[in-house]
Amino acid sequence: MLLGSIIEDMVIDMNEARLNTVDQLVAFLEGTREVDFRAQGPNDGERYGFIGSVVARLAYRRLRRVDKGVVMRYLGRTTGYSRQQLTRLIGRCLKGQKLTKRYRRPVQGFVRKYTAADVTLLAQTDALHQTLSGPATRCLMQRAFTVYGDARYARLATLSVGHLYNLRRRAGYQATRLHWTKTRGHAVPIGERRAPAPDGRPGFIRIDSVHQGDQDGAKGLYHINAVDCVTQFEIVATCERLSEAYLLPVLAQIFAGFPFTLLGFHADNGSEYINHTVSKLLDKRRPRTAPSCARASATRISPNGWPPRSTRSARAS
Repeated sequence: MLLGSIIEDMVIDMNEARLNTVDQLVAFLEGTREVDFRAQGPNDGERYGFIGSVVARLAYRRLRRVDKGVVMRYLGRTTGYSRQQLTRLIGRCLKGQKLTKRYRRPVQGFVRKYTAADVTLLAQTDALHQTLSGPATRCLMQRAFTVYGDARYARLATLSVGHLYNLRRRAGYQATRLHWTKTRGHAVPIGERRAPAPDGRPGFIRIDSVHQGDQDGAKGLYHINAVDCVTQFEIVATCERLSEAYLLPVLAQIFAGFPFTLLGFHADNGSEYINHTVSKLLDKRRPRTAPSCARASATRISPNGWPPRSTRSARAS
């Protein structure tokens, strides 16, 4: 067998037939540590023949265990086979067996029983019957073939329920059978959407927040304005962020600053106010929370006969 050692871009053909002792193999392995050996044979047949010749030339059966390890290293270095594979091949040589491949490509490989046309037919069947369960769909396809004689269902009539779900996951099925469902709204039972109805009673407040704006990359403050719908009593507060850590203490000061009992708390749909944390805070004062409805800003106008607006300011650090 001819072996090629590749050193950089140079290929050298070597005849190793004169390596007849274990000591020569040891010297060869020690002197070629930096050399990468690659078998030049086009297939495994030549390497099998090389292994058989080395085993016979060195009388592998009569070698000591240590020497057998050297031969194993030599064969692994020159053939590229793993130690496990060499052990099997050498064992077959010692039994007198000819080294040939025991495996080959099957004459007819694995073929799909259910074709793309069957997958498309399954998708059409599911579309007609609103995607029934697996057993029900299988029964329909069996009846289509056995009772009504539809030859298209010849293969699908033998389909198992488990493999039916496998076919439904195929790309061809997904491309043919697209099932869309509408997004279902999720109601959050925190407040109710309706306009304030104070009926001349104080305690129904409207609240909103306005961002001051950023300047030179610095985040601006948030101003919170709470106004009573009837008396126009107003409290303006400021906080750094609209998060729970900053907003809740400010809201607590605002609620405590009104000189009457809060009966209603009206805000927009912002999550800074319509959430469970603020709802718990309001429960302590027992107001009724409601998102504001779009209408004229009556809270900004003082009708004749109402008390003048009183303004209080609070600033939270």
